[in-house]
Amino acid sequence: MDRNAEFKRWKAQGLSKADLSRKGSVDEDVVELVQLLNGREQYFTTSSCAGRIILLDGIVALKKANGDAILKFEPLILHVQCRQLQDAQILHSVAIDSGFRNSGITVGKRGKTMLAIRSTHGLEVPLSHKGKLMVTEEYIDFLLKIANQKMEENKKRIERFYNCLQHALEKETITNSHPKEKIKDKNNSSYTHKKKRNPEACGKCIEENDKELENDDDPGISVTIFPEDY
Repeated sequence: MDRNAEFKRWKAQGLSKADLSRKGSVDEDVVELVQLLNGREQYFTTSSCAGRIILLDGIVALKKANGDAILKFEPLILHVQCRQLQDAQILHSVAIDSGFRNSGITVGKRGKTMLAIRSTHGLEVPLSHKGKLMVTEEYIDFLLKIANQKMEENKKRIERFYNCLQHALEKETITNSHPKEKIKDKNNSSYTHKKKRNPEACGKCIEENDKELENDDDPGISVTIFPEDY
């Protein structure tokens, strides 16, 4: 079976599976993004979380409850299976330029190419130990304010990513319909690492977002590719 046919089979199987999350549906803040990706022949999403603020007992999860409460904010995480490495590189470049600078690509032994879209602006703070509150209520209020601010920034990044992705996919469609232009583009790498941003990937989106991301707490990283048993 050729690679394209095999990817189509994987995609059909993946999208036909029942949603096993507790919620049972895609988070509202990423519905349009997930639909955009799944509507393209070269991508499909395997899991997603738009971001969340939670208060949990870290030890409860291990069945040994002792009252160690932790406040957490977790930003967007989105896993996307890509038809080929080039498709993943385009998506990775857009994610990096949109603020999700902890994103990475994994290439499996069977040829499955996965992209994890994520960032590092999470928050995890212990509040109590063995049932005893270790911080003041005023500090908890402060942490909640910070967590809510991070959630708002997370939503802005999701919207930014969606807009830049639309632009990149439209440009790719135009390029693919003009082979001569595509050959010319190959002379200029369609994918760059770290902060060497590629105007081909997001066009004007990059110029509009660079200033906003100057003080971003996410460090720029290069793509990591390593084999997994897929």
